[in-house]
Amino acid sequence: MRAATLSCAAATLFACASQTASSRGSGSDAPGGLRMEEHMVPAKDPGIQLYLRNKHPAGQEKFGPERILLFVHGSTYPAETSFDLPLGGTSWMDYIAQRGFDVWLVDVRGYGRSTRPKEMDEPPQNNPALSRTETAVKDVAAAADFILQKRGSKRLVVMGWSWGTTIMASYTVQNLDKVERLVLYAPQWLRSTPPLISGEGAYRTVTMDSAKGRWLKGVPEDKKATLIPQGWFEQWAEATFATDPVGSKETPKTLRAPNGTLVDTKEFWSSGKPVYDPGKITVPTLIVHAEWDQDLPTPMARAVFEKLTAAPYKRFVEIGEGTHTIIMEKNRMQLFREVQTFLEEPREPSALVATSR
Repeated sequence: MRAATLSCAAATLFACASQTASSRGSGSDAPGGLRMEEHMVPAKDPGIQLYLRNKHPAGQEKFGPERILLFVHGSTYPAETSFDLPLGGTSWMDYIAQRGFDVWLVDVRGYGRSTRPKEMDEPPQNNPALSRTETAVKDVAAAADFILQKRGSKRLVVMGWSWGTTIMASYTVQNLDKVERLVLYAPQWLRSTPPLISGEGAYRTVTMDSAKGRWLKGVPEDKKATLIPQGWFEQWAEATFATDPVGSKETPKTLRAPNGTLVDTKEFWSSGKPVYDPGKITVPTLIVHAEWDQDLPTPMARAVFEKLTAAPYKRFVEIGEGTHTIIMEKNRMQLFREVQTFLEEPREPSALVATSR
């Protein structure tokens, strides 16, 4: 699979989105002794290009399968402005890469800098919902194949957040020979209550105010003021809404997000029909969740955990005083450390017993 490699410094990151598919480059140095590369990778459907970002220790190009990680985002926002946003001077992507990992993120079609289907330039009511889960899994498969080929590896670690957990779990079930281990951060499962997000047609439009209201839903009033460190929400919002070439020019700024995930929620999760069977996952799996998550509450994560009956080992971690978006809150380092422990420990259960003595 051929791909375009985009080269740019962090200060000109968004400008790189306009480079053509024929662009070539070797990447750029990033803080913390890292190397950053950006790629536009063909999807399995013609005319669709997927945006991938990679960070790894400078000077290192060979990694074992347990050290190659691919992250995918959730239902509304692109991967780069959550997973690789340098809040407090570092991003989660940096944190993992600085520990010797080859770390990748991908935006599925309709999100971030990946191709936005032409239907997103029309009124949403003119077309059916875009970017269904089945399509997103195909996009992840294209990204994973590119990474595996580039690194000469047969397997990699996959991690998803929110809707991304359904994408990555589905990918794992369909590609058990390509997955080393699985991380599910705030997983979806069957629900009997309405989701916090809604919309009709091809896509929905989000504002900064609605994003913050959803973020803080369920947080005790006396905890709201200190949950998100000062300036972090604004930094995230500006970076995130800047990724929409149309919405970023509006006043106030808006963000368009495909509605495929909402249709899947209605047809599957809210109808008692799982999108995938956790019992078919046969790789080590971590589920990590936060106490105040109102988007996908704790019982959902627990239900997935209980159904991981074929995983060689599994772990459930619940972090206090955090929401669905703990990745960008005061307790984010607890999330980082718990996931890192899982990523770095031996894959075989027998090795875990031996090293604990």
